[in-house]
Amino acid sequence: MKRFNYHSAKDVKEASKIASSNSVFLAGGMTTLPSMKLGLASYKDVIDIKKIKKLSGIKITGKTITIGATTKHTEVANSKEVKKAIPSLAALAEGIGDPQVRNRGTIGGSIANNDPAADYPSACIALNATIHTNNRKIDAEKFFRGMFETSLKSSEVIEAVEFNIPQKSSYQKLPNPASRYAIVGVYVAKHKSGTNVAVTGAKSCVYNDQDIAKTLSKNFSSSAIDNVKISSSGMNSDIHASADYRANMVKAFAKKAVDAC
Repeated sequence: MKRFNYHSAKDVKEASKIASSNSVFLAGGMTTLPSMKLGLASYKDVIDIKKIKKLSGIKITGKTITIGATTKHTEVANSKEVKKAIPSLAALAEGIGDPQVRNRGTIGGSIANNDPAADYPSACIALNATIHTNNRKIDAEKFFRGMFETSLKSSEVIEAVEFNIPQKSSYQKLPNPASRYAIVGVYVAKHKSGTNVAVTGAKSCVYNDQDIAKTLSKNFSSSAIDNVKISSSGMNSDIHASADYRANMVKAFAKKAVDAC
């Protein structure tokens, strides 16, 4: 691991002021620290934001639920508010990694990292989330840009994620048996305005499957998906699953999610 300057920020303003194109914000550090130890990433400044109280907590306001960026996975999984408002979101958090990861990892860190197999990005897309930073509000559809790439600027700190409470929803995934990352994960959420079908693990970045979403918006039943054709073009292919297999799993887990709603 290369040398770096460690900073423990007292507030978001201080953290943003220190930040540069060669820095990283640290909350749980579930990806950042292993990457640094393995020499896959290096930074001049590591800015610790986990002590900033403003960034943690869960709040329900009307038809939305807002979760602070440094809120841990286990806190989301065990939250009575989340379980009541969006039980599928609590279940998603419970299915992340292992107890060690869930007790350290944070929702803000997960979406900022935007791993192509992460769970939370699918929740953001499915639940029409808005990402609140210290400078602006970003719609989830515009936030995730590609593999490990988001629309965040170097000085932007994610403060919270605001989710719309759906009429019904479910997240189903085929987990990697070791890491519990999604080989394929599908989050189906029915809203008054229509249905979203967010897919993670299948491609280089989370996406909303428009073909399945349009079909379910007209007829919300698993049988309606039978005639939808899922192309394997652009799908990931690795030692865990081929592109064709992932394409089949997108359809299978979309049906499973609808049945679980």
